[in-house]
Amino acid sequence: MSCEAYRRLLIRLLSEDQGLVEASLYMFNLITMRDTIRIDPSRFGYPLKDSALEELRGKYEGLVDEELGYVISVIDLQMNPVGRILPGDGGTHHSVTFSILTFYPELHEVVEGEVVEVADFGTFLRIGPVDALLHVSQLMDDFISYDEKQGVLLGRESGRTIQRGDMFRVRIVAVSFPRGRSSGKIGVTARQPFLGKKEWIDSEIGESQPKDTEAQSQE
Repeated sequence: MSCEAYRRLLIRLLSEDQGLVEASLYMFNLITMRDTIRIDPSRFGYPLKDSALEELRGKYEGLVDEELGYVISVIDLQMNPVGRILPGDGGTHHSVTFSILTFYPELHEVVEGEVVEVADFGTFLRIGPVDALLHVSQLMDDFISYDEKQGVLLGRESGRTIQRGDMFRVRIVAVSFPRGRSSGKIGVTARQPFLGKKEWIDSEIGESQPKDTEAQSQE
């Protein structure tokens, strides 16, 4: 699949909101890399490019790196069909140039995500290929209780609810990549204007419109 095709796919999958799509796409990158891969003799009967792609996917896809981010897929492979054979090794070694599609979460970026898990301490949102933590302290300006049976977070005064499947617009406020025994973390907030559950945002926009109309009529 071409780079432009991947871009169109991301636009379709991320959101129908063009402004949000353009912001979210900044976190997706196509990076050109070079490497040398080994083709095992057991793969000599298969198409060379297919074998090379399989080797690269096994090496790079799923990799998390502080400079690259989260590697999603290997694409656009080009390789030298003439390989080298090293002493004592029956495999062939080929120079390859390829592109990887990566996701690199940036601080302060606004993204959308679906609630995939709800707990008493907050929710996890699926953004790109990873989950981000939306802590209860970053949900809303309200006292929040957790209904374990229903799997729902509930605002006492506002009556707002959060459950699996809800779509949220949030801002990234913390990013740490896995290192050693640490699994890494992405933290987000919804406690800023026009952030939060999509229905809340629509309500905020609706409430702000009459004030704008009234101000214009007075002028």
